[in-house]
Amino acid sequence: MEEFEGRVAVVTGGLSGIGRAAAGLLAARGATVVAAGLPSSDPPLPGVERAEVSVTDETAVERLMTRVAATHGGIDIVVTAAGIQRYGTATETSSAEWNEVLAVNVTGAYLAVKHALPHLRARGEGSIVLVSSVQGFATQTGVAAYTTSKGALNAFARSLAVDEAKHGIRANTVCPGSVDTPMLRASARMFSDGTDEGTQRLVETWGRSHPLGRVARPAEVAEAIAFLAGDRASFITGVALPVDGGLLAGLPVAIPE
Repeated sequence: MEEFEGRVAVVTGGLSGIGRAAAGLLAARGATVVAAGLPSSDPPLPGVERAEVSVTDETAVERLMTRVAATHGGIDIVVTAAGIQRYGTATETSSAEWNEVLAVNVTGAYLAVKHALPHLRARGEGSIVLVSSVQGFATQTGVAAYTTSKGALNAFARSLAVDEAKHGIRANTVCPGSVDTPMLRASARMFSDGTDEGTQRLVETWGRSHPLGRVARPAEVAEAIAFLAGDRASFITGVALPVDGGLLAGLPVAIPE
């Protein structure tokens, strides 16, 4: 499939997890892809240019977008996948943790979009996909900062959708449930006995919370990102798309068997 041939994509948080899967899929389908993020030990992906950039560093993000546009002739697609998770209620979460989560998850997406938009507008069209979460709709206990950040991303995408439509630019979010990423594994290790076996058991337990009975693979979320980024979704904008194995579809109150 050469769906994205001639398109230039920038994926922040693109060196691991969902972002890495999205960068690899876009490249496999013909895009010129620059994946930006913190240093990663994962091996390079075919056709994906790596850039070590912190999404909270506005100067670095602006330079990245300027360089990509100058080197590759423009920017057509922006995917923001950088994110962190911190646990705690409103009283348990320190101000530093709150600011850290919002700086990466929300401000990082804003900075990438802000500095890419002039290049997207110059194209006369483009697509922005923000990686949100089911926690932009519903909330588990003890994730005050994280769930706030994901709700903000959904609102940000709506704002972009209405403001940028006149420039031919679409903006949407994907909202995954539990996905087997390094971040999920780190959380599972934290809340289990710390062993590989205990971590795996907890990942499987979380998976059983989803009607499909398992956690997602990053590649499955990447497919949704690619769909929203491409021409097949040419009349879709302002949408928050759950990719959650049915998690939001069910109610936890079960009828006894």
